[in-house]
Amino acid sequence: MTVEAVSDIARDALFLIIKVSLPVLLISLVIGLVVSIFQTVTSIQEQTLTFVPKIVGVFLGLVIFGHWMMNSIVEFMTTLWSGFSFYVHK
Repeated sequence: MTVEAVSDIARDALFLIIKVSLPVLLISLVIGLVVSIFQTVTSIQEQTLTFVPKIVGVFLGLVIFGHWMMNSIVEFMTTLWSGFSFYVHK
């Protein structure tokens, strides 16, 4: 196995991690921003106010995007394991 092959696998894995985690992170970011704006407008400075909406939003995001996320990971692993004979030297 060459250094380039290892580098390609690592690059593809990191890109997959970013691609799969992005929807849930964006949901959490948007909810946090909306709650922060709400807290600023109403002068409510409760630290735990963002916790419950973010948990619910992340849960809904996982319900909505979970199938796509799992399919992406399974596809990557299938591709990785199908080329296993290429990676092992005799």
